[in-house]
Amino acid sequence: MIVRLKRKISFMALALLLSFMASAQSTLLKTAEHHFENLSFVKAIDAYEQALGKKGLSDVEQFTARKNLAESYLKIKDAQNAERIYRELVSNTSDFTGENASVLLKYAQTLASNAKYKESQEQYQKYMSIVESDPRAKGFSKLYNDVSILSKNAACYKVDYLSINTTAADFSPTYYQNGLIFVSNRRNTSGVRRVFTWNNTPFLDLYHLDDLAYLTSSEAGLGGGGSSSKNRKKSGGEVGSDEYTAPTANDSRTIGSYGGKNISSGLGYADKPLTESDRMGGSINSKYHEGPAAFFKDGSKVIFTRNNISSSGVAKKSADGIVKLKMYIGEAKKDSWGNIVELPFNSNEYSTGHPALSPDESLLYFASDMPGGYGGTDIYVTRYDGNAWSAPINLGKEINTKGNEMFPYIDDKGNLYFSSDGHPGLGELDIFFTQLDGVTQKGRIINIGAPLNSSKDDFGIVTDGLRKSGYFSSNRKRGGNDDDIYKFDRECEIKEGCELLLAVYDAETKMPLDNTPVSYVDEDGNNIELNTDGEGNILIDNIAIDHEYVFKTVREGYSNSTVSFSTDECDNEPSRLEIPLERPKEAKVEETVTSIGGKDGSDSSTSLDPNDPNYSEATGKNGYADGQNSDSKLKGKTCVIRGKVKTQSDKAAVKGVLVSLRNSCDGSVITTYSDANGNFEFTAVEGCDYSLEGKKENMASKAKSVKKLNCNTASSIDSDILMFSTGDIVQVDNIYFDYGKCNLRSDARLELDKLVKLMREYPKMKIELGAHTDSRSSDAFNMKISEGRAKASADYLFKRGISRTRVTYKGYGETMLVNKCADGVQCSEQEHQQNRRTEIKILQMD
Repeated sequence: MIVRLKRKISFMALALLLSFMASAQSTLLKTAEHHFENLSFVKAIDAYEQALGKKGLSDVEQFTARKNLAESYLKIKDAQNAERIYRELVSNTSDFTGENASVLLKYAQTLASNAKYKESQEQYQKYMSIVESDPRAKGFSKLYNDVSILSKNAACYKVDYLSINTTAADFSPTYYQNGLIFVSNRRNTSGVRRVFTWNNTPFLDLYHLDDLAYLTSSEAGLGGGGSSSKNRKKSGGEVGSDEYTAPTANDSRTIGSYGGKNISSGLGYADKPLTESDRMGGSINSKYHEGPAAFFKDGSKVIFTRNNISSSGVAKKSADGIVKLKMYIGEAKKDSWGNIVELPFNSNEYSTGHPALSPDESLLYFASDMPGGYGGTDIYVTRYDGNAWSAPINLGKEINTKGNEMFPYIDDKGNLYFSSDGHPGLGELDIFFTQLDGVTQKGRIINIGAPLNSSKDDFGIVTDGLRKSGYFSSNRKRGGNDDDIYKFDRECEIKEGCELLLAVYDAETKMPLDNTPVSYVDEDGNNIELNTDGEGNILIDNIAIDHEYVFKTVREGYSNSTVSFSTDECDNEPSRLEIPLERPKEAKVEETVTSIGGKDGSDSSTSLDPNDPNYSEATGKNGYADGQNSDSKLKGKTCVIRGKVKTQSDKAAVKGVLVSLRNSCDGSVITTYSDANGNFEFTAVEGCDYSLEGKKENMASKAKSVKKLNCNTASSIDSDILMFSTGDIVQVDNIYFDYGKCNLRSDARLELDKLVKLMREYPKMKIELGAHTDSRSSDAFNMKISEGRAKASADYLFKRGISRTRVTYKGYGETMLVNKCADGVQCSEQEHQQNRRTEIKILQMD
């Protein structure tokens, strides 16, 4: 009885404990959701992390909690932790249809923010398979195939960190008189400390550096902190990450994440500002956010961004409980700013901000999430006549996307700069440029590239009409909300045209032709003459949009060639123009295709298609079509070359393959079709080299060679042809590498040249280059070196003019050995070499 009672009490205690734990977990989730819905993301993160650290959550609760937690990390710009949570989400979830597809999109964006472009590309492709209507995914996925296109002008720029920066947010500089006005949430104001619950940081105010000369002193080494710094004590907390130190041999520099030449001096990266700036006085700064501003040239007026507050300083919320942003205009007084009124198109229900004025000050550009836009925030323009404002006009779908466009700036030529996370870029916000004619876009959208852009937020640029120098903001230094202001100077001519790769090769052999002159007239009327390199290529890196070019090629032994080219947009890789050169017709004899052994025993003057009703009757006595030359054209001893056409995968006979036999002695070609059993045969003259090749729709073959045909050894020579198609591994002579090395050997180049020829013959074919190693060395080392070998092979194809969109590459390490030579097994060097190979998998034929 006592034992039962004890058990009952124990069960009751356990039930109460479990109930208490479930109640506590439920409370944590509700607390987290409350903070998330009220935009208090730091508090939401703490509550969600605690709730997910406990057991007992259902699958639905875990998914929602992780999704909100990842979004909270994104809101406070913590991409590392956001990636961690999204990786858990994607690993534990299989259904991303409907609203869940947004998880894949945000995961892809987060990976890009961490400069993991290949992984990001994979997630974008998954997202595209579900949401086909979102153009962002296609653009970003295409860019991340090769982001190096955005670093083509990197060497032209010197980028320096400014001495006015602090560990707080400092951003959005704008010119004012002889100095700069910028936005900051540094904590050097007196009075009650108020914080923004979104990320627990102080509210933003406008600060003034009254003389740019303070930023050009040599004392800071980075153009800042001279004798005018009010004797501030220098901090010893220098940043030592790779992107802020002199380059060394072991650096792995991320595109867009490094500083300019002077950054290597290590000066100016103190945690405290070396140059003093002052908080603006008057009635501009309030106890809430003041953001980016634009000043009229004479200094008489300012337009600035501020939280929506009443005349008494009380915040006004929208219907969904959020204090939106508005734009205000103020007039300069003797020692302050006054007559501050809001602009007429503001609203309590949406935000307007980030003002920028046209050179004549008649147009105001700004960002807003007002209804009727294309995405989150769009760029708008309104006309100002000195007294009244016109209704805002959206700048259109070419500029605005489903993402966010913000921080517009108009240079002194009237061209637009803006930041966007909707146009393909290096991650988070990138800075873009386009030509404007007032309110009309007249040029393409250009990502201004590294080093002004990085994988982090880059925004708030101000510069001249030629982009020779200026300032911009970025949080690339420490990420998060640590925005800083950078100065840039351009030291060479930038290239903003398209890139074009000319590939000149022999039309017959498909082999590249080096040192071949190609001439054209550029858009300015200049006659340009260039020669192909050792790979038969010419890279022209500044092709103008909407200009028709005519390329003329002259080479001894070939007919002259003239081809035209024009483009209406640039891609993330060079456009390719192939120029095949043909030898004069009289230089070779092209045989008419023949088939003998017809119904009446006479020769046929053309080959017979296997679909032709006479095909079966036209075969010879042996049951196959014989592509023999007429006796009058055969000179010397002859014998038969025969074979069978089979599939690569299962060696099954293939009917109706067009088989070609090329005679290298005179260039003549004879063809025939394989019969129902895959058989074919030709009569050939001894002493010549011959090549055999088969062609059929959606199939291809690698050419086979017969060297110096010798009819004394046998009356017939057997030479089978293997056909491959999508999914097959092409059985070619392997591309070998020396032990522990990634560089291509000369024999490997010969095999890759054959692949170049094959891909030119089948222009829609796409492949994967898979590199494999032997079992020696560690698994990790072998995987890494195989990736290097795959890349080396792919790069060789790219240099030969094969488009990057047709080739993928992957390292497999020692995971797919072709023989017994696993770890611990004694093998010869030749046996190990069989495993050091690169295989070619056909991904697409048609």
